[in-house]
Amino acid sequence: MSAQLLLMFVLGYFAILLIVAWYTSRNSNNDSFFIGNRNSNWMLVAFGMIGTSLSGVTFVSVPGTPGDFTGDVFKGFGYFQVVIGYFLGYFVIAFVLLPLYYRLNLTSIYDYLKQRFGFFSYKTGSLFFILSRTIGATARLYLVINVLQIFILDRMGVSFTLTTCIILVMVLLYTFEGGVKTIVYTDTLQTSFMLIGLIVCVFYILSNLNLNIGSALETLSLKGYTNVFNMDPGSKGFFIKQIIGGAFIAIAMTGLDQEMMQKNISVKNLKDSQKNMMTFSSVIVVVNFLFLLLGGLLYLYILQNGGVYDGKQLLLNGANVIGDDLFPTVALQFLPQAVSIIFIIGLISALFPSADGALTALTSSFCIDMLGLKRRSDWSEKKQKTVRLIVHFSFTIIFFICIVIFKAINNKSIIYVILDLAGYTYGPLLGLFAFGILTKRKVRDGFNVTIICLLAPILTYLLSKNSAAILGGYQVGIELLIINGLLTFFGLWLISKKGLPANTALRAV
Repeated sequence: MSAQLLLMFVLGYFAILLIVAWYTSRNSNNDSFFIGNRNSNWMLVAFGMIGTSLSGVTFVSVPGTPGDFTGDVFKGFGYFQVVIGYFLGYFVIAFVLLPLYYRLNLTSIYDYLKQRFGFFSYKTGSLFFILSRTIGATARLYLVINVLQIFILDRMGVSFTLTTCIILVMVLLYTFEGGVKTIVYTDTLQTSFMLIGLIVCVFYILSNLNLNIGSALETLSLKGYTNVFNMDPGSKGFFIKQIIGGAFIAIAMTGLDQEMMQKNISVKNLKDSQKNMMTFSSVIVVVNFLFLLLGGLLYLYILQNGGVYDGKQLLLNGANVIGDDLFPTVALQFLPQAVSIIFIIGLISALFPSADGALTALTSSFCIDMLGLKRRSDWSEKKQKTVRLIVHFSFTIIFFICIVIFKAINNKSIIYVILDLAGYTYGPLLGLFAFGILTKRKVRDGFNVTIICLLAPILTYLLSKNSAAILGGYQVGIELLIINGLLTFFGLWLISKKGLPANTALRAV
């Protein structure tokens, strides 16, 4: 279909976001930007968090996994093992971490590390969040921008660099004023469009293949696409590793992430925030299953329309469309124009939550944790706002640089790249918070904490690359986050001593 027509819908969608941003950011201040004045509706936060959690990675990358291989391991619905783990991890967030954050009345969750350990632990935790969220958010953004580039803007002669710049300016325009107060509403709108896109595509393909959900699952099962549990203990995809790893990824990437928790603690009280988390976790399981089902249906659709599957590649007109290329190829080249438009709207609805919340959270963390903005009583509200806007713009430039780097790497299945990177960058955060919550020991706070948090990912990487040789064929997979956290925990133990923290309320249990 016409690239110009698709672009018009993208611009129209952005215009709607600007209107919502203008309306919601009226009379906003720094507290509106950072925590939404602690007045957010829990149902809106829960629904909007679905879009933030799923993002373009789930929308594009997860449907490509059912027919994919890693080495000699067939994935099928194996990603659902990780989703089961997510569900378990969200319970820990709701009933361990959220009570702690509300009890201490935190604006930045990393202020807990300052109160529990001291200045260097606090700064180290904040720094690792900034690194983690920057890498994760830009990887998600790259994926969606690349799809828009390949299927729309390349045909119009627009470069990838210019596309990236324009989209980041769009995001900057509707987030720089209202922050959390605005994105609670824009994320709700974007999640709605994303889920509509998913549901329409699923039911159109089911109709085209003359299947219902039951018969589709039966057909996919016969082809092996619905295999969930990997029973090989030595494999990276072994189900116990995937479920436990998924649980810790949820705890780290949601519960220890300022972007996700910033929205939770913007809710009026703990009870509503817990309702938000449990509602969100239940919906996430269902939606991820639908994305995997869609992926299986896309393979069936391609095979019915000239595709050839040789066991490891799905070839269409000589090109391999397995992985991140599968859903966009089918949606934009095979489906009716109306469905293609819905796909594009769903895609950009998946794009913006990846960027708006991340930019807001990174700005908040840098201003509050690194610059001490909330403690600068000598700065007027106007000066604080000026500093915040400069930081916000600076992170937009950093996002641009990172997206260009991901374009140069050009990995075909970005979701597994993100999970691997999360294992290295969120591991020290997991170790810091676990040590603070689970022990009564005092850490000798200083640069030694930072050094431990830097050494743990390095040792984890070395173990991961050599695990098969060292451990008799065993491959480290998704559990590298746990290993990283344990190494951090052990390092903190070595530089700690017995004794209750000064404020016993800092412990969650």
